[in-house]
Amino acid sequence: MDIKKIRRVFIGVVLSVLFLTDGYAQSQQTKAPVYVLVHGAWHGGWCWQRISSILRESGAIVYTPTLSGLGEHKNILSTAINLDTHISDIVNLIEMEDLHNVILVGHSYAGTVITGVADRIPERLSKLVYLDAILVENGQSALSIQPPSVEEVMKKSAAKNGGLSIPAWPATIFGVKDTADARWVDARLTGHPFKTFSQPLTLHHPYGNHLPLIFIACTTDQLPAIVPFAEKTRKSKDWKYYELATGHDAMITAPRQTAALLGSFAK
Repeated sequence: MDIKKIRRVFIGVVLSVLFLTDGYAQSQQTKAPVYVLVHGAWHGGWCWQRISSILRESGAIVYTPTLSGLGEHKNILSTAINLDTHISDIVNLIEMEDLHNVILVGHSYAGTVITGVADRIPERLSKLVYLDAILVENGQSALSIQPPSVEEVMKKSAAKNGGLSIPAWPATIFGVKDTADARWVDARLTGHPFKTFSQPLTLHHPYGNHLPLIFIACTTDQLPAIVPFAEKTRKSKDWKYYELATGHDAMITAPRQTAALLGSFAK
């Protein structure tokens, strides 16, 4: 083969590689933010509808999984479902969808879930966002951190169905005061698998596994169980603390404000 021809072919190959590499780098730089929004107790992925549509309109990629035994998965409710099941639900979603740099959001009970997820796959996450959430430490459970009176009520209500689930609380307790919204939420709330509350969280790494920690407090009629965690994070240098002047179910009662705040975390 002619030397000049070989040289032209070689230069062409090099330029092609450089072009593809540069294109890949640019695509990585402009990659849309990825959110995984994890709902709280008795809820399902349905509760994020208003927020997910706003975030997607802004160009974000949004996943709103429903945890085992809840929402559209209420047909598989069983006493075998525990906290590890819910943590695995989210770990499996992130791995199967091959997600990276995930802004992982946990509402209320799901604070426990996302902490467990971060303990397992921190390399796939960029931030942990606790939306008016409980902060369960290693060895604690979502049940044990409740005020004693609430813990007792939960245990007694679950005992009525053999420890299968905790019956749903009405939407008004979550700060949903609009009549139409409350009716919509109440129609979708389902019993919550009891063992996901009673099983202690096991962590093999420090809390948050060295990821940035963000807490959003919903300050209107704040649930007593949440107050200690809001105060703790507000005073801690290890957390970024924000407030929303709305009820506990901010995704229902203040979707635009909540979506805007979540959107700011991608910048």
